[in-house]
Amino acid sequence: MQPNLEEQYDKIYRYCYVKLGNRELAEDLTQETFLKSLESERFLAGGCPLAFLYTVARNLCIDEYRRKKPQQMEEETLAFFADTASEHVWHREEQLLDTMVLRQALLELDEPERELVLLRYIGEVPAAQLAQWLGISRFTLYRRTKQILKKLERRLSDETKQKTTAERGAETDL
Repeated sequence: MQPNLEEQYDKIYRYCYVKLGNRELAEDLTQETFLKSLESERFLAGGCPLAFLYTVARNLCIDEYRRKKPQQMEEETLAFFADTASEHVWHREEQLLDTMVLRQALLELDEPERELVLLRYIGEVPAAQLAQWLGISRFTLYRRTKQILKKLERRLSDETKQKTTAERGAETDL
């Protein structure tokens, strides 16, 4: 097996966690990903094992998402943040709001755009390897990534402006 198995495990776990928003479920699916990969002749034969692991993880996340209703997944995410121990309730609320805004912004992306962001920034897949998996040049990958990040930046900027306007309105009401 690969000498960097632990690093691959961490990347697959982060990918599953971001997709599902549930630690225990992400751990289970990460373990299942590696079990399935060990059973696969394609994985054992070599090639591009990390790409294979992401494909298996992605399919398992899709299967899990189909099993659960989206509302149930969101409730689990909110419960996770509600249970997180923190001394500052305000900080926890801000963190929850920021996470929800980011998650919503990611959900507004097309599926291929969302996958590219998750693999590149959450999974830390090198650009050259990701371009190879997608069958595109590195230049095309950089261009697409830049476009997607600008789209996210605009969305998050709009949300920040709305939040600031709402806070100012609340202050004037006092």
